[in-house]
Amino acid sequence: MSDNIQKVTVLSKTTWTPNLFSFTVSRPDSFKFTAGQFVRLGVNPSQLQHYKQQDEISSAAIDDKLNAALNEDIFRAYSIVSSPFDEVLEFFSIVIPDGAFTSQLQHLQIGDELLLNTLPFGFLTLARYQKPLPKDLWLLATGTGLAPFLSMLQDLKTWEDYETIVLAYSARSLEELAYIEKIESLQEDFGSLVDNPATLIFIPIVTREPVEGALKERLPKLLLEDTLQERVGMSLDIDSTHVMLCGNPDMVEDTKETLKTLGLVMNRRGEGNIAVENYW
Repeated sequence: MSDNIQKVTVLSKTTWTPNLFSFTVSRPDSFKFTAGQFVRLGVNPSQLQHYKQQDEISSAAIDDKLNAALNEDIFRAYSIVSSPFDEVLEFFSIVIPDGAFTSQLQHLQIGDELLLNTLPFGFLTLARYQKPLPKDLWLLATGTGLAPFLSMLQDLKTWEDYETIVLAYSARSLEELAYIEKIESLQEDFGSLVDNPATLIFIPIVTREPVEGALKERLPKLLLEDTLQERVGMSLDIDSTHVMLCGNPDMVEDTKETLKTLGLVMNRRGEGNIAVENYW
């Protein structure tokens, strides 16, 4: 096993829907990351309690071919939900029925062991913005793309550096809008800890069913028609706005292009408005 790979233990699991869940794992003492970064998590399905319990029921429950497939380390990229200062690490996952990784990860139980590559990856961090200077931050997410933004919003520096933070979070149904209670408590839990904190404006979006208080269209359309900006009460400004996108690749691409038509530019070498993460 590589020196960068460490075993971590599952401490808790939250099931949001049959296809969405979160979990926390122990954090290695030496592991450091910047809010917004992701790591590579590994699972060896044969070591999960789920399969060990199956073997106890029937030694013939899993054929030789499946046994061989289960007894290998599988790694995938996961953005970190938790604050860089938390004692545990939290992750937000979707279940892909035929996915080699998530179809196994859904069976996690407290006490299971996973593998963590302790080298963090990714440049979806607020430090990338040098110009324009921090003023208004727009965090646009679909599904599990919410994860890096929750990490940023649990970092006090985010609240210190900005005047206004917009979190627009889109899901297909109301039940898929995870972490709502946490989002609604962020201003008090973190903003209250700094002088002159940013004001957080949370905009829920549900695209496949009517939900009171939520917008309904996809993010690109909401931006192009000025619906999101009107709900926020603020325009996007090339001289003051930072925009981050994370989630479904189609959303990221379409929203990026929409923002460019509105006059914003990609962030390169520290300058520009738009930053994206797409780890699908």
